[in-house]
Amino acid sequence: MTTPLRIHTLFIGLIALVLTGCVSHPKGVSPVTEFELDRYLGQWYEIARLDHSFERGLEKISATYTLREDGGVKVLNKGFNVKKQEWEQAIGKAYFVNDANTGFLKVSFFGPFYSSYIVFDLDPEYQTALISGPNKSYFWILSRTPSISDEDLSELVSKAEKLGFNTSELIYVNHD
Repeated sequence: MTTPLRIHTLFIGLIALVLTGCVSHPKGVSPVTEFELDRYLGQWYEIARLDHSFERGLEKISATYTLREDGGVKVLNKGFNVKKQEWEQAIGKAYFVNDANTGFLKVSFFGPFYSSYIVFDLDPEYQTALISGPNKSYFWILSRTPSISDEDLSELVSKAEKLGFNTSELIYVNHD
């Protein structure tokens, strides 16, 4: 059975983002250019993240991106709540902040409240990505597969660390 993904904590988190300048990007973090949305669409698996109340206690987390009729992107986030032994999901929408060739989007799971979704590292084959929110407290490593090699993971973590993300606090997601 699927239930809403911690709606109350997500709402509080989004309010906090609104109050801290939610559609911006952290110092030193630049969105990728020559971004191709069609190649980015589809399912991505969360490999690692910094802690957020709206994902706490979840495993097997994935995000699926599809086109919306209005030209935006539908976002479906899913995760398995270990304690409740059930799947949870949240559905949102995203739109480009500048242009469709720059990996800088704003995403909303609640009405007019938007937060930054910044693709700041993307391999040429669109198999792994580094994502930031409006500040360095929000960070994700995504992959097209539920796991990646230790070498690739180390390289991605190193890139994030050099930009000032607190990689010692990363949570590595279980997909077993």
